[in-house]
Amino acid sequence: MNISKLNASTGIRTKSVHAGEHPDPDTHASAPNIVMSTTFAVEADTTFSVEGLSENDPWIYTRWGNPTIRQLEDKLAALEDSEIAVAFASGMSAISALLLHTLKAGDHAVVSDVAYAALSEMTNEMIPALNIEITKVDTSDLAALEAALRPNTRLVYVETPCNPLLRLTDIAAVAKIAHKAGAKLAVDSTFATPIATKPLSLGADFVIHSLTKYLGGHGDALGGAILGSKADLLPLRKKTAIRLGGTISPFNAWLIMRGIATLPLRMKAHEDNALKIARWLEQHPKIVRVIYPGLPSHPQYELSKRQMHNFSGMLTFQTVDGQSAARVFAEKLKIIHYAVSLGHHRSLLFYLNSADLLKTTFRFDTPNQLKSWKSFAGDGIFRFSAGLEDAEDLIADLDEALKYI
Repeated sequence: MNISKLNASTGIRTKSVHAGEHPDPDTHASAPNIVMSTTFAVEADTTFSVEGLSENDPWIYTRWGNPTIRQLEDKLAALEDSEIAVAFASGMSAISALLLHTLKAGDHAVVSDVAYAALSEMTNEMIPALNIEITKVDTSDLAALEAALRPNTRLVYVETPCNPLLRLTDIAAVAKIAHKAGAKLAVDSTFATPIATKPLSLGADFVIHSLTKYLGGHGDALGGAILGSKADLLPLRKKTAIRLGGTISPFNAWLIMRGIATLPLRMKAHEDNALKIARWLEQHPKIVRVIYPGLPSHPQYELSKRQMHNFSGMLTFQTVDGQSAARVFAEKLKIIHYAVSLGHHRSLLFYLNSADLLKTTFRFDTPNQLKSWKSFAGDGIFRFSAGLEDAEDLIADLDEALKYI
């Protein structure tokens, strides 16, 4: 299919397969090639500085741009209905580039008080050390978010559903608040994916994805991306991304692009499994609480129905004495891997101890922030990434382990 034939009305499954791809003009290969070269033969008057680089220049050096990476970026942009995407070596590389590009000394940013651990830790110490003020806010609390804004606020950064609580943020409402204050809105949509939510259509300026998770989908390639307008991201690519050097490997770009082809099908299967498991866990006598956006018991169920077209494959649950239960799960589970990360084809389970995280990662400035954490996580939660196995087998695996708790 000619990429020019893909438009806004083209279905998400068709975009997942075809966007960014076309048969090789020389070999007519149907599958995209992997261009692993770090450098390219160029004309004698080619610039040696990225300052002279324009969007449609020939390939020069893979840190500046690469055909395989560009195919991935085109596919991502099609899925998010974005003008452009910039791919990175990891999700944190994308986040770092965004923060360092949009914020300078004297600026202020509002950041979700619960978000991906590395982002939380980076905005606890590294970014403030650059004389950039950071205010951590429960971004589900619109009044608290609005009160945190200042004249020098340049960025509002939210994550929805947030990692690990699965607490939601109303993107459209936050976009209005941020823009009224003259700030840009960035949304980490890794848990949701473009199948569930398209933040740009709700008013966000930037969307961030860890491609390592659902978009890649197979737990074998690191990657990240920022999506948004050309006006925002062309300068970011030239001034920040290329200079920081967080370039994704063309091989990883190819793997992730191959994974995206099945993203809509996988997300439906992830959602189906997660919902079955969440419902089963809610009825189990040894489970204290289950949090899943697709359950009516989720405290923001109405928002999840309005904002998410797929409830994704992430759920959390609490048991009595979670630390002891974690040891049992690590020893007794046979199908589910006791491991970090998420969004893979195999199911993953990991325990997150509240006392540890509140000591190392999450810093709350108000009693209400701590109260919100405890309402979702208690003393600790199990974060469960439902894979693509048969739901009955996953439930049987959990059931057998729970007999020892």
